[in-house]
Amino acid sequence: MELIAATRVAKAQTRANEARPYAARITSVIEDLAKGGASATHPLLEAPETIGKVAYVVIAGDRGLAGPYNSTVIRAAERELMARTAEGIDYSLILIGKKARDYFAFRNYTVDAFYEGITDTPHYDSAREVAEYISEQFIDGDIDQVILIFTEFVSIGTQKLAVRQFLPLESVETIAEVGGGGELTAEFEFEPSADGVLESLLPRYVESRLFSALLDSSASEHANRQRAMKAATDNAEELITKLGRQLSSARQASITTEIMEIVGGAEALGGGDDDKIDKVAQLLQQN
Repeated sequence: MELIAATRVAKAQTRANEARPYAARITSVIEDLAKGGASATHPLLEAPETIGKVAYVVIAGDRGLAGPYNSTVIRAAERELMARTAEGIDYSLILIGKKARDYFAFRNYTVDAFYEGITDTPHYDSAREVAEYISEQFIDGDIDQVILIFTEFVSIGTQKLAVRQFLPLESVETIAEVGGGGELTAEFEFEPSADGVLESLLPRYVESRLFSALLDSSASEHANRQRAMKAATDNAEELITKLGRQLSSARQASITTEIMEIVGGAEALGGGDDDKIDKVAQLLQQN
Protein backbone atom coordinates (compact mmCIF):
# COMPACT_ATOMS: atom_id res chain seq x y z
CA MET A 1 0.00 0.00 0.00
CA GLU A 2 2.92 2.33 0.64
CA LEU A 3 4.33 1.68 -2.84
CA ILE A 4 0.92 2.12 -4.48
CA ALA A 5 0.37 5.41 -2.64
CA ALA A 6 3.83 6.63 -3.66
CA THR A 7 3.00 5.96 -7.30
CA ARG A 8 -0.38 7.64 -7.08
CA VAL A 9 0.87 10.74 -5.29
CA ALA A 10 3.40 11.30 -8.07
CA LYS A 11 0.64 11.07 -10.67
CA ALA A 12 -1.68 13.30 -8.67
CA GLN A 13 1.05 15.90 -8.25
CA THR A 14 1.69 15.83 -12.00
CA ARG A 15 -2.02 16.34 -12.73
CA ALA A 16 -2.22 19.24 -10.28
CA ASN A 17 0.76 20.91 -11.93
CA GLU A 18 -0.72 20.35 -15.38
CA ALA A 19 -4.02 21.99 -14.34
CA ARG A 20 -2.39 25.16 -13.04
CA PRO A 21 -1.75 26.77 -16.48
CA TYR A 22 -5.50 26.59 -17.23
CA ALA A 23 -6.36 28.27 -13.93
CA ALA A 24 -3.68 30.89 -14.52
CA ARG A 25 -4.94 31.57 -18.03
CA ILE A 26 -8.58 31.91 -17.06
CA THR A 27 -7.55 34.33 -14.30
CA SER A 28 -5.56 36.25 -16.89
CA VAL A 29 -8.62 36.55 -19.13
CA ILE A 30 -10.66 37.91 -16.21
CA GLU A 31 -7.87 40.43 -15.69
CA ASP A 32 -8.23 41.47 -19.33
CA LEU A 33 -11.99 41.77 -18.86
CA ALA A 34 -11.45 44.05 -15.88
CA LYS A 35 -9.15 46.17 -18.03
CA GLY A 36 -11.85 46.21 -20.69
CA GLY A 37 -14.41 47.67 -18.30
CA ALA A 38 -16.49 44.61 -17.39
CA SER A 39 -19.00 45.38 -14.65
CA ALA A 40 -19.30 43.42 -11.43
CA THR A 41 -23.04 42.63 -11.60
CA HIS A 42 -22.89 38.88 -12.20
CA PRO A 43 -24.94 36.85 -9.66
CA LEU A 44 -21.87 34.88 -8.62
CA LEU A 45 -20.22 38.14 -7.55
CA GLU A 46 -23.12 39.58 -5.57
CA ALA A 47 -22.86 39.22 -1.80
CA PRO A 48 -26.18 39.17 0.09
CA GLU A 49 -26.93 41.90 2.60
CA THR A 50 -27.44 39.35 5.37
CA ILE A 51 -26.23 35.77 5.66
CA GLY A 52 -28.95 33.36 6.67
CA LYS A 53 -27.56 30.09 5.39
CA VAL A 54 -23.99 28.95 4.73
CA ALA A 55 -23.07 25.93 2.61
CA TYR A 56 -19.96 23.94 3.49
CA VAL A 57 -18.27 22.03 0.67
CA VAL A 58 -16.13 19.43 2.46
CA ILE A 59 -13.62 17.44 0.41
CA ALA A 60 -12.50 14.26 2.18
CA GLY A 61 -11.66 10.76 0.96
CA ASP A 62 -13.62 7.63 0.13
CA ARG A 63 -11.17 5.39 2.03
CA GLY A 64 -9.28 5.43 5.29
CA LEU A 65 -5.74 4.39 6.23
CA ALA A 66 -4.51 7.88 5.38
CA GLY A 67 -3.41 9.13 8.78
CA PRO A 68 -5.09 12.35 9.94
CA TYR A 69 -6.13 13.39 6.40
CA ASN A 70 -9.88 12.78 6.73
CA SER A 71 -10.26 13.68 10.40
CA THR A 72 -8.49 17.04 10.00
CA VAL A 73 -10.85 18.21 7.25
CA ILE A 74 -13.99 16.85 8.90
CA ARG A 75 -13.26 18.37 12.31
CA ALA A 76 -12.44 21.74 10.74
CA ALA A 77 -15.77 21.66 8.91
CA GLU A 78 -17.63 20.77 12.08
CA ARG A 79 -15.95 23.59 14.01
CA GLU A 80 -16.94 26.10 11.31
CA LEU A 81 -20.49 24.76 11.22
CA MET A 82 -20.94 24.84 14.99
CA ALA A 83 -19.55 28.37 15.22
CA ARG A 84 -22.00 29.68 12.63
CA THR A 85 -24.89 27.70 14.10
CA ALA A 86 -24.20 29.31 17.47
CA GLU A 87 -24.73 32.67 15.73
CA GLY A 88 -28.15 31.55 14.51
CA ILE A 89 -27.05 30.88 10.92
CA ASP A 90 -28.44 27.83 9.13
CA TYR A 91 -26.17 25.40 7.31
CA SER A 92 -26.07 23.21 4.23
CA LEU A 93 -23.63 20.32 3.84
CA ILE A 94 -22.25 19.42 0.41
CA LEU A 95 -19.94 16.49 1.00
CA ILE A 96 -17.37 14.94 -1.32
CA GLY A 97 -16.04 11.59 -0.10
CA LYS A 98 -17.62 8.71 1.84
CA LYS A 99 -15.67 9.43 5.02
CA ALA A 100 -17.23 12.88 5.33
CA ARG A 101 -20.72 11.50 4.62
CA ASP A 102 -20.34 8.70 7.17
CA TYR A 103 -19.18 11.11 9.88
CA PHE A 104 -21.89 13.73 9.48
CA ALA A 105 -24.68 11.20 8.85
CA PHE A 106 -23.71 9.25 11.97
CA ARG A 107 -24.02 12.46 14.00
CA ASN A 108 -27.44 13.25 12.52
CA TYR A 109 -26.41 16.31 10.51
CA THR A 110 -28.53 17.07 7.44
CA VAL A 111 -26.60 16.26 4.26
CA ASP A 112 -28.00 18.11 1.23
CA ALA A 113 -25.66 16.68 -1.42
CA PHE A 114 -23.12 13.87 -1.49
CA TYR A 115 -20.60 12.80 -4.14
CA GLU A 116 -18.37 9.74 -4.06
CA GLY A 117 -15.87 8.07 -6.37
CA ILE A 118 -14.26 11.32 -7.51
CA THR A 119 -11.58 11.98 -4.87
CA ASP A 120 -9.08 9.29 -5.85
CA THR A 121 -8.66 10.47 -9.45
CA PRO A 122 -10.66 13.69 -9.98
CA HIS A 123 -11.95 14.57 -13.45
CA TYR A 124 -13.05 17.96 -14.70
CA ASP A 125 -16.55 16.66 -15.50
CA SER A 126 -17.01 15.78 -11.83
CA ALA A 127 -15.87 19.25 -10.78
CA ARG A 128 -18.30 20.78 -13.29
CA GLU A 129 -21.20 18.74 -11.89
CA VAL A 130 -20.53 19.81 -8.31
CA ALA A 131 -19.83 23.44 -9.29
CA GLU A 132 -23.08 23.67 -11.25
CA TYR A 133 -25.08 22.41 -8.27
CA ILE A 134 -23.40 24.88 -5.91
CA SER A 135 -23.80 27.79 -8.33
CA GLU A 136 -27.50 27.04 -8.88
CA GLN A 137 -28.14 26.93 -5.14
CA PHE A 138 -26.32 30.24 -4.68
CA ILE A 139 -27.96 32.04 -7.62
CA ASP A 140 -31.43 30.83 -6.60
CA GLY A 141 -30.88 32.29 -3.13
CA ASP A 142 -31.10 28.95 -1.30
CA ILE A 143 -27.68 29.64 0.22
CA ASP A 144 -26.02 32.98 0.91
CA GLN A 145 -22.39 31.93 1.22
CA VAL A 146 -20.27 28.91 0.31
CA ILE A 147 -17.19 27.85 2.30
CA LEU A 148 -14.77 25.36 0.73
CA ILE A 149 -12.84 23.12 3.13
CA PHE A 150 -10.09 20.89 1.73
CA THR A 151 -6.41 19.95 2.12
CA GLU A 152 -4.00 22.03 0.09
CA PHE A 153 -1.01 20.15 -1.37
CA VAL A 154 2.27 22.02 -0.84
CA SER A 155 4.75 19.18 -1.24
CA ILE A 156 4.95 15.44 -0.59
CA GLY A 157 5.99 16.18 2.98
CA THR A 158 3.72 19.17 3.59
CA GLN A 159 -0.04 19.56 3.28
CA LYS A 160 -2.15 22.16 5.04
CA LEU A 161 -5.80 22.65 5.84
CA ALA A 162 -7.57 25.26 3.70
CA VAL A 163 -10.85 26.96 4.70
CA ARG A 164 -11.78 29.49 2.03
CA GLN A 165 -14.79 31.40 0.84
CA PHE A 166 -15.92 29.90 -2.45
CA LEU A 167 -19.00 32.00 -3.22
CA PRO A 168 -19.67 34.83 -3.68
CA LEU A 169 -16.56 35.31 -5.78
CA GLU A 170 -14.21 38.19 -5.29
CA SER A 171 -14.83 41.24 -7.44
CA VAL A 172 -13.43 41.22 -10.97
CA GLU A 173 -10.81 43.74 -9.90
CA THR A 174 -9.72 41.57 -6.96
CA ILE A 175 -9.43 38.50 -9.19
CA ALA A 176 -7.36 40.54 -11.62
CA GLU A 177 -5.06 41.79 -8.87
CA VAL A 178 -4.53 38.27 -7.53
CA GLY A 179 -3.90 36.93 -11.02
CA GLY A 180 -1.50 39.51 -12.32
CA GLY A 181 -1.81 42.83 -10.61
CA GLY A 182 -0.73 46.01 -12.30
CA GLU A 183 -2.68 48.95 -13.62
CA LEU A 184 -5.97 48.05 -15.31
CA THR A 185 -5.60 49.56 -18.77
CA ALA A 186 -7.61 48.18 -21.68
CA GLU A 187 -5.64 46.05 -24.13
CA PHE A 188 -8.43 44.08 -25.84
CA GLU A 189 -11.83 44.62 -27.37
CA PHE A 190 -14.44 41.99 -26.50
CA GLU A 191 -17.35 40.86 -28.65
CA PRO A 192 -20.25 40.99 -28.06
CA SER A 193 -19.14 42.82 -24.89
CA ALA A 194 -16.86 42.46 -21.92
CA ASP A 195 -19.90 41.81 -19.70
CA GLY A 196 -21.14 39.09 -22.05
CA VAL A 197 -17.80 37.31 -22.04
CA LEU A 198 -17.56 37.67 -18.25
CA GLU A 199 -21.01 36.11 -17.79
CA SER A 200 -19.97 32.97 -19.64
CA LEU A 201 -16.47 32.88 -18.15
CA LEU A 202 -17.23 33.14 -14.42
CA PRO A 203 -18.91 29.69 -14.22
CA ARG A 204 -15.75 28.22 -15.80
CA TYR A 205 -13.71 30.07 -13.21
CA VAL A 206 -15.78 28.50 -10.43
CA GLU A 207 -15.27 25.05 -11.97
CA SER A 208 -11.51 25.54 -12.27
CA ARG A 209 -11.23 26.56 -8.62
CA LEU A 210 -13.15 23.49 -7.46
CA PHE A 211 -11.18 21.22 -9.79
CA SER A 212 -7.93 22.61 -8.42
CA ALA A 213 -9.14 21.91 -4.86
CA LEU A 214 -10.05 18.33 -5.85
CA LEU A 215 -6.60 17.75 -7.36
CA ASP A 216 -4.88 19.18 -4.28
CA SER A 217 -7.01 16.98 -2.02
CA SER A 218 -6.25 13.87 -4.08
CA ALA A 219 -2.50 14.47 -3.95
CA SER A 220 -2.70 15.22 -0.22
CA GLU A 221 -4.64 12.02 0.47
CA HIS A 222 -2.09 9.85 -1.34
CA ALA A 223 0.80 11.61 0.40
CA ASN A 224 -0.82 11.06 3.82
CA ARG A 225 -1.53 7.43 2.97
CA GLN A 226 2.08 6.88 1.91
CA ARG A 227 3.36 8.25 5.23
CA ALA A 228 0.78 6.28 7.22
CA MET A 229 1.66 3.02 5.49
CA LYS A 230 5.40 3.66 5.91
CA ALA A 231 4.86 4.23 9.62
CA ALA A 232 2.78 1.03 9.81
CA THR A 233 5.49 -0.94 8.01
CA ASP A 234 8.22 0.42 10.29
CA ASN A 235 6.13 -0.34 13.38
CA ALA A 236 5.46 -3.89 12.14
CA GLU A 237 9.15 -4.54 11.51
CA GLU A 238 10.02 -3.20 14.95
CA LEU A 239 7.33 -5.38 16.51
CA ILE A 240 8.59 -8.46 14.64
CA THR A 241 12.12 -7.85 15.92
CA LYS A 242 10.89 -7.33 19.48
CA LEU A 243 8.68 -10.43 19.47
CA GLY A 244 11.45 -12.47 17.82
CA ARG A 245 13.79 -11.60 20.67
CA GLN A 246 11.13 -12.50 23.24
CA LEU A 247 10.54 -15.82 21.48
CA SER A 248 14.26 -16.62 21.43
CA SER A 249 14.57 -15.70 25.09
CA ALA A 250 11.59 -17.85 26.07
CA ARG A 251 12.86 -20.79 23.98
CA GLN A 252 16.33 -20.54 25.52
CA ALA A 253 14.83 -20.44 29.00
CA SER A 254 12.74 -23.54 28.21
CA ILE A 255 15.78 -25.44 26.94
CA THR A 256 17.83 -24.49 29.99
CA THR A 257 15.02 -25.65 32.30
CA GLU A 258 14.75 -29.02 30.52
CA ILE A 259 18.51 -29.54 30.69
CA MET A 260 18.50 -28.83 34.42
CA GLU A 261 15.62 -31.25 34.90
CA ILE A 262 17.43 -34.02 32.98
CA VAL A 263 20.68 -33.47 34.88
CA GLY A 264 18.82 -33.45 38.18
CA GLY A 265 16.92 -36.60 37.26
CA ALA A 266 20.09 -38.43 36.19
CA GLU A 267 21.80 -37.57 39.45
CA ALA A 268 18.80 -38.76 41.41
CA LEU A 269 18.87 -42.13 39.59
CA GLY A 270 22.62 -42.42 40.09
CA GLY A 271 23.42 -42.40 36.37
CA GLY A 272 26.98 -41.90 35.15
CA ASP A 273 28.39 -38.82 33.65
CA ASP A 274 28.36 -40.37 30.17
CA ASP A 275 24.63 -40.98 30.38
CA LYS A 276 24.08 -37.37 31.41
CA ILE A 277 26.09 -36.08 28.47
CA ASP A 278 24.22 -38.31 26.00
CA LYS A 279 20.81 -37.16 27.25
CA VAL A 280 21.81 -33.47 27.11
CA ALA A 281 23.16 -33.96 23.57
CA GLN A 282 19.91 -35.62 22.47
CA LEU A 283 17.85 -32.75 23.92
CA LEU A 284 19.95 -30.15 22.17
CA GLN A 285 19.54 -31.96 18.85
CA GLN A 286 15.77 -32.06 19.27
CA ASN A 287 15.61 -28.29 19.86
